[in-house]
This record gives sequence, C-alpha cells and structure tokens, in this order.
Amino acid sequence: MTFQEQILQGIPSVLPKPKPYEVEINHAPKRKEILSEEEKKLALKNALRYFEPKHHAELLPEFKAELETYGRIYMYRLRPDYKMYARPISEYPGKSEQAKAIMLMIQNNLDYAVAQHPHELITYGGNGAVFQNWAQYLLTMKYLAEMTDEQTLAMYSGHPMGLFPSHKEAPRVVVTNGMVIPNYSKPDDWEKMNALGVSQYGQMTAGSYMYIGPQGIVHGTTITVLNGFRKIKKSPKGGLFVTSGLGGMSGAQPKAGNIAGCVTVCAEVNPKITHIRHSQGWINEVIENIDQLVPRVKNALANNEVVSIAYLGNVVDVWERFDQENLHIDLGSDQTSLHNPWAGGYYPIGYTFEESNDLMANNPDKFKEEVQKTLRRHAAAINKHTEKGTYFFDYGNAFLLEASRAGADVFAENHIDFKYNSYVQDIMGPMCFDYGFGPFRWVCASGNPEDLAKTDKIACDVLEEMMKNSPEEIQQQMADNIQWIKGAQENKLVVGSQARILYADAEGRIKIAEAFNQAIARGEIGYVILGRDHHDVSGTDSPYRETSNIYDGSRFTADMAIQNVIGDSFRGATWVSIHNGGGVGWGEVINGGFGMVLDGTKEASKRLESMLFWDVNNGISRRSWARNEGAIFAIKRAMETQPLLKVTIPSIVDENLL
Repeated sequence: MTFQEQILQGIPSVLPKPKPYEVEINHAPKRKEILSEEEKKLALKNALRYFEPKHHAELLPEFKAELETYGRIYMYRLRPDYKMYARPISEYPGKSEQAKAIMLMIQNNLDYAVAQHPHELITYGGNGAVFQNWAQYLLTMKYLAEMTDEQTLAMYSGHPMGLFPSHKEAPRVVVTNGMVIPNYSKPDDWEKMNALGVSQYGQMTAGSYMYIGPQGIVHGTTITVLNGFRKIKKSPKGGLFVTSGLGGMSGAQPKAGNIAGCVTVCAEVNPKITHIRHSQGWINEVIENIDQLVPRVKNALANNEVVSIAYLGNVVDVWERFDQENLHIDLGSDQTSLHNPWAGGYYPIGYTFEESNDLMANNPDKFKEEVQKTLRRHAAAINKHTEKGTYFFDYGNAFLLEASRAGADVFAENHIDFKYNSYVQDIMGPMCFDYGFGPFRWVCASGNPEDLAKTDKIACDVLEEMMKNSPEEIQQQMADNIQWIKGAQENKLVVGSQARILYADAEGRIKIAEAFNQAIARGEIGYVILGRDHHDVSGTDSPYRETSNIYDGSRFTADMAIQNVIGDSFRGATWVSIHNGGGVGWGEVINGGFGMVLDGTKEASKRLESMLFWDVNNGISRRSWARNEGAIFAIKRAMETQPLLKVTIPSIVDENLL
C-alpha cells in the first residue's frame, strides 16, 4: 500500500502481525501498577472498543501483556510501517489543505528525531503525549484525510471523538487534554485515568501538535542565559552555567549556552539520551567521571572556551563536588522533568539508571522516598553555592515546588515564598511577557529548506524596520531577536520540520505573518503554518511559571488560558488546544495553544490580524490588571494603535495610605 492508502485505511480490517519490541529506541519507563483487577478489565474493554469483535480474542492477551509489562496499553502492533516525519503538505491525502497541515504537524511530533519516546507516542517531558495509543493515531489521521472545510474534528485526550458539521471559519480541530474535574487532578489520578485509556497528559506543544524539536526551548533558554548574565553584570565569556536534564526538549540547554557564549555543564542519568544528544550535535562533549569533569571545566574557564559538556551521572554529584573544589558557578538551574517526579522525571542519587527504573516500577514508595532525599541534598548543595554568589533560578520545571514538598531548605524567611525566583519572575515575565513578547513560531509546509531561509529573511527585514521606531522599553528584546534570527541558519537548529521560532510582540507577529501571506500569494514560498509555544504571554495560567510574576492574588486562577483558547477559536485559528498540566505538572497549570495555516488569501490576512492581536493582548491586559508596570505600558500602547480596543486600567494605591 502507498503512504496515502495507509492513511486512508485508518485502523486496518485485517490486523497486522505483532511487532518486535525495538530495544534501540528510547522507550518510556514502565508506569507503576495502579489499577485494581476490575479496573484492569475496564482498561482492556476500553482498548478493545477500537476494534471489531472478531479481533477481540486475538488482541486481548496481547493488550493484557502490555498493561502488565509497561503499565499502559500502547497497541504496538498498530505502529505504521512507513517512516514517521513531516512530509511536504502535497504528499498527504485529503480534501482540506488545513487538515493536511495538521497531519504534517502530528507526524513531526512523532518523528524519531523529535520525539523522546516515539513508540509510546510521547514527544517530550517523559509523559507529554500526542495520543494514548496507536489506534487513536490511525483513526485521527484517517479523519483528517476525509474531512472538508465544513467539518471540525473533536479530540478528547488523544481520542478522536469524530467529525462534526461546522463551517469554513471554524477551527478544523479542537483539542482538549487531561481536562478532568479539579478535585481529581492529583498525580495518581492521572496515572489511573491514563492507564484506563480515558485521559492523557498533553504537556504543552506535544498534545497540541506544535512541537518543533529543541529549537523552541533553545531560543527561550538563550534569552534566559543572556539576561541571567546581564543580571549579574558579567559577560558569558568565561562564565559557568550548571544545569541538568537532556531528555525530551532539554537537549536545548547546552546548545543555548553555546549560543550565549559560556561554559555549560548539563548532567543527565540516561546514557541512551545523552549519547543521542551528543550525536545530534546538541552537546560538544560527554564525560562520565566526576574526577575528569572538574579539571576539564577548570581548563575551559581558564581559556574562556565556549563549550557544552554533558556529565553522565546525577547532577547532585556536580553541585556537591564543585562546592568541595570551590569551583564558582555563575548561573545555576535545573531542567529535569520534575512535573513528573515519580515516573521518570527525576532520578535519585546512589542508584544506576536501571536500578532506579526497577525501583520506580516495583517499589514506588521507596522510589519516592529516595527522590525526596535526593531533592533535599540537591537544594542543600545549591544553597552552598548561592552563598558564594551563584545566581540560581527555577526554570519552571517545578524544582522548587517538589523540593519544598520534600522538606528541602528552599523557603524564604517568611516561610511562604521560595528563596529563589523563577526565571519568569526575574527575566521572562518583566522583560518579555509583560511587554507582549513571546515565542512566535512557524513551519514551512513545503518542507523546503529554501522556504525557511526566505521566511527567515522576511522576518528579519520586518523586525529591523520595526526597530527603527520602536520604544526604548522594547529595544533590547528587538535586538536580541534580530541577532537570533540572523544566526538561526548557522546554528543548525532545525530538527524535523522546517521550522523557526523567535520572540515577537503582537505587532511583530502580525507584520511578519502578513509578510509571509503576501509572499505565498506571490508564489515565492509555499504555505506557512503559524503557531507558538504555550509558554507565552496569554496562553497559560501557571502560578509557578508563566504567571509567577502576577502578584494580585490571581496566580491560581485560569480565566486567561480559557479565554485565550475560546477567543482564538472564533477569531480564525485553524486548530486550538487546551490542556490540564504542562511543564510544571498535572493539576498545576492550564495551558492553551493554536495553529494557523496561511495560504496567501485575503481571508487568511483577515484571520491572522484578528487572532494574533487577541492572542497576545488578552495576556497583556490580564498582566496590566495585576499592576505589572511593563504590561500597563504595553496595553496603553496597543489601545493607541487599535481604537476598538478598550481595556480597564488599574488605579495604583499609595502604599503609605495602606
């Protein structure tokens, strides 16, 4: 069968033969056993409902074995035989160009070069899933190939509920992930519902089909590291950045350190992912012995090298040994998947990787105890360095949150706040999000690198022209992103689809998108798919990350994220998504995203202006109402340019009066 025929087939009527378990693939760890005997029967019934009854007797023992062996039913047998990658849009079957673009993005999320655990349909973060099983993938691709521009596909946590009549201006797909009743949003609730096959953790851009490989977080981390060094008034040259985590998207940290120009040490316990990141060029060197690491780092600092080093081992060893050696760390952070601490997101010290995985699956209580013990040591070592002048920031992965739950010494003197700020509180919030700057991204649907080069130039030209008349308050943001886009090609950031990211405000996003649309209309480039990270101005309500610099008491509300996705859906987005969970954990955040296909038409121009303006200014208005100074400036400026925008501005209370 051709690729197109396989897509149109969906779930095959004749079952394919079982596939061998490929040990060379980076697989998800076994999930802990959490279902009762009756619940296991329910999980099997739920999985078998995708298949005709004649197949049930054959599939039942296989699915039972998967559930017992891996803690989930992935339906490995149904993995397609064709190569998984983002093909040019013209190669997809279908009646809707918008639907074809979504198929392209789904396959990009599952590309072996992009996905963390491709056979388990997990893109990044240890549990950030596109689908729960391969039947859902096959059925979704079939629906997208069949749909017209008069239909909308409803996606329930990876399950394609079906095609529903709608209209051309409606989203082609509406995605929800993990939207459970609030009182059932604890980690074990996710474990149970995911094992039953009724809910999933979509992370952020994983379950919304908008991940573009590590490039997205490379950019955000580069901006963070540059501003971190600015904050301590030191050049990155000859500076040391220590962090951890190379799994999923966080292969980006060493690359960002290289772009910023410092020495980066990033610890990782998983040998397979460490060597994958090295082979992909995201890190320069791998060192497995702490006794070799210390002199190598000292030598790199003495010679002002720009180098990234992966330490294959636990990061606590690095913090503790560098303290003993009095080796000064300038910037410190952590990017392990601590939103998922009990299922592979963080590993305890004193155990091999294999021993940890065995403990996690077979003695989860002991595993949790060891993780929390390690977190206490981790925090204690960081505290010793910060007393010597290290600038440590929480990188939004729930490190401080989970460390506090473990009883670590991470609270400030008031015993309410953490002693260290998140990078959003110190850098991204006041410097970027409050002014409307966030991670705007696009994908060239043709798959042609020449199209990407053309869009890079278009974006750079637009930004340089805008910077001539931009206010002083946003000059630095503009300059950083112009520098980024100029170096994007030479830094070889493309993994998977021909994609790019930069930080832009509403004006910049609209002008760049409109310039793309005009270039498409002139036949200079193919279709372009717009999107953004959920980690943005408006899309996400996350009290320990995206909205951690909100101080009016509304940090734990999620009105902004819900308003965002609803507003995007009727202003012209091609698809929209809303998730429970994200970079800081299940039950800790609500986040939304979108995708928009540009086809060179006047209708696309109208949609992009309406939707992108709302998508950014919704968040600026909320941040302004929280009395954030930069956001008040930005929303007033937006009202000057758009007479139909009228936003309530807060009155500032005299502290002396209080």
